[in-house]
Amino acid sequence: MVGLISCMKNNPLLCDTESGICELPSVHTENEPGAAGPGAIEPGEKPVKIIYFTDPICSTCWGIEPQLRKLKLEYGQLVELEYRMGGLLPDWSYNSGGISKPTDVAPHWDEVSHYYQMPIVGDVWLEDPLHSSYPPSVAFKAAQMQDEDKAIAFLRRIREMVFLEKKNIARWEHLADAANHAGLDAALFEEDYQNNAVTMFEADLQLAAEWSVRGFPTLLVFDREGRYEKVYGFKPYEVFEAAIAKMHPGAPKAWYSKNWQDLFGKYPTLTAKEFAGLTGQSFESAEQQLRALHKEGLLEDYTTPNGTLWKLAAA
Repeated sequence: MVGLISCMKNNPLLCDTESGICELPSVHTENEPGAAGPGAIEPGEKPVKIIYFTDPICSTCWGIEPQLRKLKLEYGQLVELEYRMGGLLPDWSYNSGGISKPTDVAPHWDEVSHYYQMPIVGDVWLEDPLHSSYPPSVAFKAAQMQDEDKAIAFLRRIREMVFLEKKNIARWEHLADAANHAGLDAALFEEDYQNNAVTMFEADLQLAAEWSVRGFPTLLVFDREGRYEKVYGFKPYEVFEAAIAKMHPGAPKAWYSKNWQDLFGKYPTLTAKEFAGLTGQSFESAEQQLRALHKEGLLEDYTTPNGTLWKLAAA
């Protein structure tokens, strides 16, 4: 672990599993939580606004999907979650020392997968490595220009592609396929990807710089007066809850159905870790239930050496 941490300054893809952070090469001074930051943040329509700085290939961001999915179900009526792209991997030119090429990342992704109990396969860095995370980040902004919910579905799909299916999501054919999967207008998506989305991505990078975002995931949790709490890196669900409660004291949880059919109706694909968090089961118990449903022909699986992705069986 010490060797990996010492290399993080050279490669942001080597996320520190102990701190739960994928850190950018240049580290900025942090703003103090609880006070107004450097850039004006417009309040949302809901009492709490979360600005989530992320990146399509941030492995720790994949690791907090269980927490975010539960948060949306329990606090979605109070919280507006705004996704911003942070630019984790501009290119490989800054690398030096022990981490100098994509193949160095592959074993680390396998390690991260076991640590967060989320399926991640590092073989994309051996077979068809990304030159940058900027193309899929721009593509997300193009999707966001059409529809926020479809953009989130698009982001989920490209993460499944890169983390489980070993697909280079910097390639247009994979981005186009994910856009189709998310129900986006293909022609408009391509036009925006080539034009306006680039400007929107640059605006996200500027906002991240203004708020001294130095790694991912970073979530800034605001109240209506502009006060905020920062949730930085991989954190248990209770930390997300505490930040919301501080910005909106007495925030009530919404009830949601923990029935497996209802959960898959809300989230078309689920990992065992996500299913465990949403149903309140242990990881082992959740896996047993999912495998039993698969045996009954009710679920389909996409299995990797480091875990499985589940979805409803085709009718």
